[in-house]
Amino acid sequence: MAKTIQLESSQSVRKSKPTFMNRFIRDFVMNKYLYLMMVPVIAYYAIFHYTPMYGAIIAFKDYTPMKGIVGSPWVGLQHFNDFFGSYYFWRILKNTVVISLYSLIFEFPTPIILAVLINEVRNQIFKRVVQSITYMPFFISLIVVCGMISDFTNSDGIINTLLMYFGYDGKAMLQKPDLFRSIYVLSEIWQKIGWESIIYIAALMGIDQEQYEAARMDGASRWKQIFHITLPGIMPTITILFILRMGNLLNVGFEKIILLYNPVTYETADVISSFVYRKGLLEFGWSYSAAVGIFNSVLNLMLLVTANYVSRKVNNSSLW
Repeated sequence: MAKTIQLESSQSVRKSKPTFMNRFIRDFVMNKYLYLMMVPVIAYYAIFHYTPMYGAIIAFKDYTPMKGIVGSPWVGLQHFNDFFGSYYFWRILKNTVVISLYSLIFEFPTPIILAVLINEVRNQIFKRVVQSITYMPFFISLIVVCGMISDFTNSDGIINTLLMYFGYDGKAMLQKPDLFRSIYVLSEIWQKIGWESIIYIAALMGIDQEQYEAARMDGASRWKQIFHITLPGIMPTITILFILRMGNLLNVGFEKIILLYNPVTYETADVISSFVYRKGLLEFGWSYSAAVGIFNSVLNLMLLVTANYVSRKVNNSSLW
């Protein structure tokens, strides 16, 4: 009899448990303005990110504008096979990986270092001046930035003029394939270090200041406070941004590349995105360039999932 009553009560609890739709409606009524704020974001991603994915099928077709996406004939994996078997495959894959790794090794830590150094500064005026100066390059037009780089690295540019005192031959740096990657990464650091440090500075503000007081009372030096309090305090933020960076590791932007490179430096400067631009828009190989873009997206997805899995196993911090 007791078991029967218990079973009936459990069944009544299950029946009375609100469904997902009921919970959603109740939450929507309580937070309707928050849902309203989400509408532009959802619309943006739906229109500009998910809807265009339909066009990715041209990678498996011999697409021509006259026939359209539906009317163009299927060719299967022909464009992928052509790309994998071409001379350009290993060259652009190598260049993309090398430039991405250079950026990851040298560019990713610099905003962290800048944020920690700014956090250690006690003079508020000096701190604001440094922040403003480092933010400025991010807001300069990319075309202007590339023009500045070209002018400074020309044979008669200021950088070349200074380096000639140390034995440099004076030749334009952007005409040397072995210097292109270094110029690209250094200019990326100069342009983005201040802007990317903002999120780390915000994370530093959330660290409990009593930890620093306790460390100073124990006799801990500035360096020990940084390594034992500051860096562990922002480690979750560093981990999340590192995972996101890994997901975009091979997405080297074509804009800056095509503004700086030339046929002389193709062997070290040509990356997947610039190759897609050249094949798709300049040579009208829409299907071929779409196949290359899908290949790049698949690699980025694999890197993102791998980085998230490793991070979850190592320090229990991940995106999902």
